[in-house]
Amino acid sequence: MIKTVAPALKALVENLIDYAGLFPPASVPLEEALANYKNYEGGERSWMLNWFVVPGGDLEQVPGQYDRKLSVLGASDCDRAATIESKAVVEAQRPVYCEVAPGDKESLDKVKSNGNYAKIRCGGVVPEAIPSVEAVRDFILDCADRKLAFKATAGLHHPLRAEQALTYAEDAPRAVMHGFINVLLAAAFAWHGDRDILPILKEEDAGAFRFDDRAHYKDRSLSLEQIKAARKEFLHSIGSCSFKEPVEDLETLGLL
Repeated sequence: MIKTVAPALKALVENLIDYAGLFPPASVPLEEALANYKNYEGGERSWMLNWFVVPGGDLEQVPGQYDRKLSVLGASDCDRAATIESKAVVEAQRPVYCEVAPGDKESLDKVKSNGNYAKIRCGGVVPEAIPSVEAVRDFILDCADRKLAFKATAGLHHPLRAEQALTYAEDAPRAVMHGFINVLLAAAFAWHGDRDILPILKEEDAGAFRFDDRAHYKDRSLSLEQIKAARKEFLHSIGSCSFKEPVEDLETLGLL
């Protein structure tokens, strides 16, 4: 029997995960990743799934049935894509997410003026790839100041900030990873004018978060309408090389 999902949590994580199974640490073959995506589309948690992330160089191997479901990594527009992800600004007929390092306000201004969106990398397969909570906070606030929507990617497999293995190898390095619930709620509060988001990003206690018709962090909360607005207008999605891990972690926490 499927647990009823609290409205505020559903609004927070609906159409959230851009499945990036081709990328580390999962690094599954393209055929397997596409099969996974198709399976997730038909699963009970399909409402959490968003786009399939693929390098532009692999497009020829992707069947046409996936057109308009793809987030394509490249430096130019692509008719088959739903969105483009790039390290530079791109003129396109669809949303473009440009990767910007935290603190690089000049690049954020350039992204904004070009009509693109921003992108932050929140982790990697080595500890030094993980930005500090202060850096993530500054990025979110800088985007909020500019009314600049963004997506977050890498290192966001788990809902809550915690020490985790960075790969699936037995001898994988470990480090404290950012949680996607932390990042989502911090962004939602920032979008609605709250600049004190560092405690949210640093929080490791699941009990500090609660969901019903509102999303609560300790004594602060946002309405369902505010959550929906923040997702639509500010933090659009997260990239994750796993779809199952975020879902299963939420189930373990009793949220799904």
